[in-house]
Amino acid sequence: MPNSTAATPSRSASAQAQANPLAKLDQFAPRHLGTSGPAADELARAVGFDSVDALVDQAVPASIRSKGLKNLPEPIGEHDMLAELKTLASRNKVNKTYIGLGYYPTITPPVIQRNILENPGWYTQYTPYQAEISQGRMEGLLNFQTMVSDLTGLEIANASLLDEGTAAAEAMGLAFSQVGRAGKKQKILISKDCFPQTVEVVTSRAAPLGIDFEIVDLEDSLDFEGVFAVLLQYPDANGIAKDFSAIAAQAKESKVLTIVATDLLALTLLKSPAALGADVAVGSAQRFGVPMGFGGPHAAFFATRDAYKRKIPGRIIGISKDSAGNPALRLALQTREQHIRRDKATSNICTAQALLANIAAAYAVYHGPVGLRNIASRIQLLTTLATDALEASGFNVAPGKRFDTVVVDLSEEAAADAAARAGDAGINLRSVSPGSIGFSLDETTSPADLVALLQVFGIETDVAALVEKAQACSPSAEDALNREIDYLSHPVFNSYHTETEMLRYLKRLENRDLSLTTSMIPLGSCTMKLNAAAEMLPITWPEFSSIHPFAPKEQTRGYLELIEQLEGWLSEITGFQATSIQPNAGSQGEYAGLLAIQKYHASRGDSNRNVCLIPLSAHGTNPASAAMAGLKVVTVACDEQGNIDVENLREKAEQHAENLAALMVTYPSTHGVFESSIREICQIVHDNGGQVYMDGANMNAQCGLTSPGEIGADVCHLNLHKTFCIPHGGGGPGIGPVCVAKHLAPFLPGHQLSDSISGDERIGAISAAPYGSASILPISWAYIRMMGATGITDATKIAIVNANYMAKRLESEFKIVYRGESGLVAHEFIIDFRDWKEQSGVEVEDVAKRLMDYGFHAPTMSFPVPGTMMIEPTESESKAELDRLCDALISIKGEMLRIASGEWPKDNNPLKNAPHTSQAVTATDWSSPYTRDEAAFPASWTREYKYWPAVSRVDNVFGDRNLVCSCLPIEAYTE
Repeated sequence: MPNSTAATPSRSASAQAQANPLAKLDQFAPRHLGTSGPAADELARAVGFDSVDALVDQAVPASIRSKGLKNLPEPIGEHDMLAELKTLASRNKVNKTYIGLGYYPTITPPVIQRNILENPGWYTQYTPYQAEISQGRMEGLLNFQTMVSDLTGLEIANASLLDEGTAAAEAMGLAFSQVGRAGKKQKILISKDCFPQTVEVVTSRAAPLGIDFEIVDLEDSLDFEGVFAVLLQYPDANGIAKDFSAIAAQAKESKVLTIVATDLLALTLLKSPAALGADVAVGSAQRFGVPMGFGGPHAAFFATRDAYKRKIPGRIIGISKDSAGNPALRLALQTREQHIRRDKATSNICTAQALLANIAAAYAVYHGPVGLRNIASRIQLLTTLATDALEASGFNVAPGKRFDTVVVDLSEEAAADAAARAGDAGINLRSVSPGSIGFSLDETTSPADLVALLQVFGIETDVAALVEKAQACSPSAEDALNREIDYLSHPVFNSYHTETEMLRYLKRLENRDLSLTTSMIPLGSCTMKLNAAAEMLPITWPEFSSIHPFAPKEQTRGYLELIEQLEGWLSEITGFQATSIQPNAGSQGEYAGLLAIQKYHASRGDSNRNVCLIPLSAHGTNPASAAMAGLKVVTVACDEQGNIDVENLREKAEQHAENLAALMVTYPSTHGVFESSIREICQIVHDNGGQVYMDGANMNAQCGLTSPGEIGADVCHLNLHKTFCIPHGGGGPGIGPVCVAKHLAPFLPGHQLSDSISGDERIGAISAAPYGSASILPISWAYIRMMGATGITDATKIAIVNANYMAKRLESEFKIVYRGESGLVAHEFIIDFRDWKEQSGVEVEDVAKRLMDYGFHAPTMSFPVPGTMMIEPTESESKAELDRLCDALISIKGEMLRIASGEWPKDNNPLKNAPHTSQAVTATDWSSPYTRDEAAFPASWTREYKYWPAVSRVDNVFGDRNLVCSCLPIEAYTE
């Protein structure tokens, strides 16, 4: 029999106490798992097996079973984990940071920190694909879009991207697809004064697409021959805000797009990018209340002109109306998304930073336009005082309009002395060059801080003197770049400036959403498991949240040790040699893995290998990532059971053997089955010179039982926001580490700004920060540390048992579309609704909407098979919750039968009219052929607790035909 690491999953706390009466009783695994011990064996018996292990041994092919996890630490309880993590955190030094470069200390208003960042009602939702139960977070994201559009002056903004560097790269991709390919232009001009990390990400992204780049000085004459875009920074890395309107006008004449990386807070004082001629504006909303967190996560923004709305990457919230004619929000223009366009996509971004975008939007709502401008004006005044003091003392400071940043030219010796004084004072400055030092001020900077900063340069002053000089400062003279308050005029930005009103507003939004605080979210392939409070606590500790990503290494030892440990644990779990946590989304991890494969082939003289085999059933990000990496996608067929057609794969691999780069495969399959032929599949690819990339979306069915390395893959990415408990945040944050075998280890992502992970063979920067979204890594570290090898393996087993238990309960009511050779499923399964369309007129969307009336988020709808639902219960849900969802689906089956029998009309029944709002069921008129009670309270538990959808069914077609993506007066929504 295959090896098992535990005979019975996770003993109860009382059983552990019997084994060791002195053991602490706050062990985590029994709290993470919905069922364990004898209760879990009962679930297995319901499926027809004596125990959990007997079921798992049958479900997982013996040929791929591993000997278990050996190099993970023994599990510890919540209290001890937090103490150990606090020790790690204490090795980080929280200096006063003035490094800047797009990362700034900021003040997170406590009302926002407590009610959004630390609130599971905000951080546990999934992406708002089910609009009717996502109205709260989508209103927050609409506020974000409005804020970005207003401040940039551009007509349309998306609901956030991953970081400023990747947003700039996405802008390059938009310009290349819009202008470059059409005009056969291959070059982008990049200002030398852009943030260096942005330049790294953009140039790394350019190479696989065949894009040339040139670093230019904007003071020189620019040659736009063969150029499709120009990228500049406003204000630039040296702090100077330059009027780029002449460059933009020249670019426009040459049919070149102008991309501007900018600062939203600066734009409260500076003329908007659109007013100066920008076609695209990108940047980070980090300084709108989001901690630095050693680099992320932070919400990037992306705004452009209306003409390019169908090319804009990422998600867009649009205003539509519901079936009652009321305003309602939804994800707009979904035909743009990569999962539909696949290898025709210009981006593989399916992840945003929704949680962080909502924090940034809430910050703007709380402060309002006047408050934001006051914050910005104070920063600019402090900067002016610093500049005046430096110039008065004879220092050389470049002239120009400034917002927050000053670069001081010194001799190398003087610069070294200043740096040494700064270090002694606990101050971090930016080394611009051996003879230049820079600093950026922020909203946390006090007069006393400025006194200490000036002392670094040998300038003695005091707070009273600074206040006196500030009082004497006259308003800035008329300037071509000055801006009036012409932004954020909507009532939402002018109504909630007291904490009482803000608290109530945030709570109203929260109550319009369904999250894991309400019920299970059974989305197949998305793994919506417990995000435990003990895992979440550390992310707001200052030792983690207040560290700049480019802080000196001696100040970040705790972070670096945590990252080293976590990368080691992930390598053990995946069966690989090395891991990089730099990619800040699963899509970015895919991209990094494919680039590593290409770099490996090139190192062996096989640069011709550019064909990527992808099964027909693959996630949409797979072909999109391959296209972005410059690979040619060749589709592999699947058989009637959803498995990869091995003979078709062999034929394609042999046909393209000379140029075969890789196979992208998901395991267990996208259809929720352990394919027994997976080793043969990997061998076929290797025999034909290719590498095997494994999508880590379904890693929750592998951990501790098998691994990508054991199966035969060469590289995989992981979704830490799935298997390893980082919350989805309503559509982000995410982290997508890339894990590789030994021969690919030299080619992992690298960042020139961090010499600890740089190297000539690296594939370049995948994200703007050297370690990606580092501040949420403690969540996954805590999960692994508390679960240990046994707990992680048990989690996998229970995920498989739970899925098979539900499939067993539902198989007499619905067709289970795919099963493995054993007759079992993996950790998810698909139920079929296709036959019901003809019988009753009911489509799978109707079932999804009706589940809202029962208090549930629908399972994954119509993926990977149209007309079906894919259910993944995860290991965190109890038997009672599994049964409740099964009961809801069985009850809906009864309703479908009543429609099929003619008792209810096919076009007027509880499914077609779902979801039912409180307004609908309490209205004076009720003309439906079913009762109000049947509409609103279809199950007993809905009488104990009722979740009310905020709106009726949303009209998607109306929303796309009448595209509105920013706040409007209410009366204008449905005109």
